[in-house]
Amino acid sequence: MAIDSTTALPSKILQDILLACLVLSVLLATAMHSHASPFNEPWRNKSNAFVLDAYELNSIEWQEVIKNKRIAGFISKATDGLSAEYCANNNTLCGAKWRKYAVTKELYHTRRLLAKSLGLKWGAYHLGRDGNPEQQALHFLQFANPEKDEVIVLDIESMDSTQYMSLKEAERFSSYVFKKLQRYPILYTNHNTAKFIADNRAEYPLLSRLKLWYARYKSDITGIFPMGNWDQPIMWQFVYGGNCGKLSCPYRVKGTPRDIDVNVTWHSVKEIKSAWPFDGLVEEKPLPAVVDPEILLVNNKVEDTEQGKHADFVLDVDYEKPAISDQPVAGIVAEQESVTEKAENLSCSAVVEEMDSDMLEAC
Repeated sequence: MAIDSTTALPSKILQDILLACLVLSVLLATAMHSHASPFNEPWRNKSNAFVLDAYELNSIEWQEVIKNKRIAGFISKATDGLSAEYCANNNTLCGAKWRKYAVTKELYHTRRLLAKSLGLKWGAYHLGRDGNPEQQALHFLQFANPEKDEVIVLDIESMDSTQYMSLKEAERFSSYVFKKLQRYPILYTNHNTAKFIADNRAEYPLLSRLKLWYARYKSDITGIFPMGNWDQPIMWQFVYGGNCGKLSCPYRVKGTPRDIDVNVTWHSVKEIKSAWPFDGLVEEKPLPAVVDPEILLVNNKVEDTEQGKHADFVLDVDYEKPAISDQPVAGIVAEQESVTEKAENLSCSAVVEEMDSDMLEAC
């Protein structure tokens, strides 16, 4: 049977209208994304560079990694707390720990040589632990032996000072690094810790001015910055093993495992490589005016029998102030221990002997 062209015409017109609507929607979405907040999924902007960071157990296929032209640099874990003690007995636990430490150091320097030869910028980080911060800083510098063009980082995972370096100790670590290298480390930390430092920057005048490497696993951090002295981070860690699975991952880098950490910047690869290793401190901003809490409560008083429900004007639902302890480490304060006791608690190895800290004279 012949098809009547008059009946086919409306169908064709409808197809053209649908196609036009589709094109218009794509154009509108593109325009809206171009005007979106720079803190909303910045990894979707193909001009923004990436930086990878890993530790010794992350496998890396370097030839695949460098095919991704958005990757500007690689930051490797160097050290964790204090140095492992030398142990020659291979049949003991201490011997196994020493062998692992030695192999880790060899792997670090091999990866550094390879990454830099492939055109990537290089950096190293130290995981701050409970313990003498000057000894940890010396351990980090002797292990990583950072060159002038390499990023150096202090990693503060938490404000739990029973497991990690306290904020006061982190200031001492940073000061010791500056004493040795004439430059400060970058501070890597999460949102809660960064906000606490920013809110108490009079108490932490050095940490609050270190350049910030920000870790948070959300798609949008619009409204978080400026925070204290930080207008914005130098990079944002948005991918780690916990939010990158088989089916869903904010961004995958071919040649790396799913538990690799991926960091986004707000600059091109050329700009990031030019700014590397991000030396210097951020500018110190004036502290906010101190408001009398009694005035604050009066101004926000609610005449309501359920007044407690209105207390959220002082709360940030995304931040819970954790309990912290900046108690000095055992063996540091003279009033707590005698010089003899300090000498017994410190490891007076050849590594420690190079330290010129007054606290280690007992060695």
